[in-house]
Amino acid sequence: MELKKYKLGEILDVTRGASLSGEFYATEGEYIRLTCGNFDYQNNCFKENKSKDNLYYTGDFRSEFLMEKGDIITPLTEQAIGLLGSTAIIPESGKYIQSQDVAKIICKEDLLDKDFAFYLISSTLVKQQLSAAAQQTKIRHTSPDKIKDCTVWIPELAEQKRISKLLRSLDCKIGLNRAINQNLEAMAKQLYDYWFVQFDFPNEEGKPYKSSGGEMVWNKKLKRDIPALWKTKVIEDIADVYNGATPSTVNEQNYGGDIVWITPKDLSDQKQKFVYQGERDISQAGYNSCSTHLLPPNTILMSSRAPIGLLSIAKTELCTNQGFKSFVPQAENISTYLYYYLNIHIKQIEQLGTGTTFKEVSREDVLKFPILKPSDTILDLWEERVSALNNKQFEIQKENEYLTKQRDGLLPLLMNGQVSVNSDLAVLYIIYGLKYQNYEREHHSGDSCENAA
Repeated sequence: MELKKYKLGEILDVTRGASLSGEFYATEGEYIRLTCGNFDYQNNCFKENKSKDNLYYTGDFRSEFLMEKGDIITPLTEQAIGLLGSTAIIPESGKYIQSQDVAKIICKEDLLDKDFAFYLISSTLVKQQLSAAAQQTKIRHTSPDKIKDCTVWIPELAEQKRISKLLRSLDCKIGLNRAINQNLEAMAKQLYDYWFVQFDFPNEEGKPYKSSGGEMVWNKKLKRDIPALWKTKVIEDIADVYNGATPSTVNEQNYGGDIVWITPKDLSDQKQKFVYQGERDISQAGYNSCSTHLLPPNTILMSSRAPIGLLSIAKTELCTNQGFKSFVPQAENISTYLYYYLNIHIKQIEQLGTGTTFKEVSREDVLKFPILKPSDTILDLWEERVSALNNKQFEIQKENEYLTKQRDGLLPLLMNGQVSVNSDLAVLYIIYGLKYQNYEREHHSGDSCENAA
């Protein structure tokens, strides 16, 4: 496959967004201003920004800054490591305003396929050039001119379209899977709320407990009515809580073994409900050298500093560094309940943190944190109901991790011409299609890539 050398500025244009006055920021309105928070840079896709509540803009702006569905954007400010060079596609027309921290990519369509450009900008080749040219401040910046100055090698237009079609098919599958897992999680949260917040779990007749007149009693600790036979406990009554530790990084023999070792960064990077692998494993010698603990599956991991409140459920035997408080349930039926209980009370837990450089929640505070314990009958029924959702979520999570790994491995090979779609990847494409088409039919009938993005 023949590749031709270009500066990005020869094959696309890059425009900066509008400077939007803060006096017109609002909590509601017709238009939403784009920020760096709209980039899911780990999955290289668009996300709704939930980090701020004043994202609406009520002032005047030029019409060219109102984004159209399908527009490609890239950030000009690196507010998180790895953000520069990420790309996203606008999901809806007439809703988002391009702000000055966001650049719009406009392709010269006789030279550059639009979908190919999406992957080209986010390729390692371009990201490395942007990183090298970024202004070295606490928050690094790039510019439209620096993006256009990047050097790339691209195939002819027909090959670009074949490459982008293959990569887009993988992204579509990943997006569909992500949407399914979000729906499954919403179902689990709704069930938790219905049973354990509203107290309308099934009574002996299968009817909603509280709504059907189930006995409620006043609880002094919680200052609210709770179902009769339910108890108020503290965490240490229902789970053992462990700290983690880090083997000495000076001794290389402490690492590279087969013991899974998790840090808060692993949860922050993966952003998944379940965890079964980390960036680094430790050896038996590393494990023996420090005070970390080997934790069984279904342990609830909660980051207790920098930041407080990342939660995940262990799906394999593992250990952690000192940035966690890990909850080993004393009964099998309380693991998932404890996960959601901690999730909805995480703000109260955060308030227990102390420290100057960064806040940390102590093991002693966690052990004494109050928890409402339902009856074992209800916990057994809850676990039975929610385990099917959990199993499906974990299955889909692993599938997405596999697909993402394959896509990320293919991307540089396709971009630098080491493989071509028509030859080297033809069989691979067929394999992907055969492997997942049945799953697609079974779970996503009627869905589209566009809807999942």
